[in-house]
Amino acid sequence: MDFLAGCIGGAAGVLVGHPFDTVKVRLQVQNVDKPLYRGTYHCFQSIVRQESMFGLYKGIGSPMMGLTFVNAIVFGVQGNTMRYLGHDTPMNQFLAGAAAGAIQCVICCPMELAKTRMQMQGTGEKKSKRKLYKNSLDCLAHIYKREGLLGVNRGMVTTLIRETPCFGVYFLTYDILTRSIGCEPGDRYMIPKLLFAGGMSGVTCWLSTYPVDVIKSRLQADGVGGVYQYSSIADCVRQSVKREGLIVFTRGLTSTLLRAFPVNAVTFATVTLVLMYARGVEEGPKDSEPATPVTAHHTQLQQQAQATSL
Repeated sequence: MDFLAGCIGGAAGVLVGHPFDTVKVRLQVQNVDKPLYRGTYHCFQSIVRQESMFGLYKGIGSPMMGLTFVNAIVFGVQGNTMRYLGHDTPMNQFLAGAAAGAIQCVICCPMELAKTRMQMQGTGEKKSKRKLYKNSLDCLAHIYKREGLLGVNRGMVTTLIRETPCFGVYFLTYDILTRSIGCEPGDRYMIPKLLFAGGMSGVTCWLSTYPVDVIKSRLQADGVGGVYQYSSIADCVRQSVKREGLIVFTRGLTSTLLRAFPVNAVTFATVTLVLMYARGVEEGPKDSEPATPVTAHHTQLQQQAQATSL
């Protein structure tokens, strides 16, 4: 059930947040010497004017397919890791989230590679004159044909460095917030509270590892058009800081935070509500199983999350 809830929550999050993600990627990888965009709003405005509203949804196929499975893995692994650890503590919430973040990198890295390449395709063109990739799967097929398995997993190390602590912070923050503000099913403000806790968890999670995401995006965008600029992670960091200073690690941060709150608010609230209604509030707890953070440690929600494992 954790997997199914994660699937539904992931799909909802992608629909809400993909335009912000497109802006984030464009700002992260644009040429600092000849920038196309002055900032977040100008980037939004330029994409819509030059490429239509559909330009904001370029590459959505990859996260729509991938994030469905990614969220299923994240919430499934996190819930089952908590049950395995046996004690519902903040440290275990962090460890379970970190484990989930690390495992989902296998899908997340190729998915984000395809998304990034698709988002960069046809920049500034309302109708691309020459499309290198037809869709996300075609993009990955082209990369595999040219660069093999290593090419498809370009950026895997940076993805792993980003996702492991990031998801630990993600679930820990949600755990702390839901404990603090209370999210009982009978509370008339339960849904707004879930939305707030989920949104703030997303913001905190991104802030914790955002500089790594900038480097990951640059490495995954590198090679578009056949020209490679960076030879390694260290080389990417060195060149980026040398040319742009430390401010490079905040490129696209505004768009990311604007996206993080609604996406994760919708994702966490959707997962929690799906678990609630799928399992039923009347189900009794199994004393040997701890709650997942989605259930916020509150009696009835806790009973639902404890009642069913994979």
